[in-house]
Amino acid sequence: MTVTPQIKRLDSTDTEFSAQLKALLAWGQTEDQSIHDKVLHIISSVRDHGNSALLDYTQQFDRHDVGHADNLEIPRDALKAAWDTLPTDCSEALSVAAQRIREYAEHQKLQSWQYQETDGTLLGQQITALNRVGIYVPGGKAAYPSSVLMNAIPAKVAGVNEILMVTPTPSGHRNTMVLAAAHLAGVDRIFTIGGAQAIAALAYGTETIPAVDKIVGPGNIYVATAKKLVFGQVGIDMIAGPSEILIICDGQSDPDWIAMDLFSQAEHDENAQAILISPDENFLTQVNQSIKNLLPTLEEQLSSGNLLTREARSSMCLI
Repeated sequence: MTVTPQIKRLDSTDTEFSAQLKALLAWGQTEDQSIHDKVLHIISSVRDHGNSALLDYTQQFDRHDVGHADNLEIPRDALKAAWDTLPTDCSEALSVAAQRIREYAEHQKLQSWQYQETDGTLLGQQITALNRVGIYVPGGKAAYPSSVLMNAIPAKVAGVNEILMVTPTPSGHRNTMVLAAAHLAGVDRIFTIGGAQAIAALAYGTETIPAVDKIVGPGNIYVATAKKLVFGQVGIDMIAGPSEILIICDGQSDPDWIAMDLFSQAEHDENAQAILISPDENFLTQVNQSIKNLLPTLEEQLSSGNLLTREARSSMCLI
């Protein structure tokens, strides 16, 4: 499939530049309110109806009828099987990444401390790991085994008792690398749910999915909005997304590298924005050509064309 990327090109000397840039960066309040209302309804449905709502939303949004809520959970032996089937280069790459993340997390780990004042008052700080955390891992339009490693391994190092992971499986498709990463990172339980309904399930619990103390991990605008709305019921890491990247370049870099940097955020979802600013008009032309040249090569390397489709729909701008 040939994909033609949608790229806007703006000139800062143009009299309409400010208006064009403002329109490019605008996020409509009406659209934001619409998403807020939809997510609030989903959260309320899951909170009130539990598994029944999860099954309905999984069929509606992921086109996957699992039949019974127990089938939402992936057995632990399936994670081991995914790891065992990985090509050697993939398993080695995951192992190296996991080890580096673990070593870094060990240096981040906080220690309890205390001291006694002269009057006998005992003061200090007690560091206690959370009992249960939930990790959201994209698995629909984007699937990132790196998200599994970067969220689960620090939690394990910190001493979290139980790690739950939720990840969507559109049309029942499971991402082997994500499952293998979960096995490597020591994730305790995985449920094939995504979107705002997954966040609601982690926050409030259902008949099958236990409530967690904190929810972490990236997602689309619906996931980010859901995390914002359940904050207080549970802890969250941050409200992230939609993804953005701004590159300022003097024109001396390899245009292929700049194109790949733009891809790194544009591929997250349709609302992502990737912007390049350069005083060198010829360099912008080179990057534009690199984008067109590299897209087909990425498509050849991936088993799915979803990445390329998203990049074509995401907002790219050269200024």
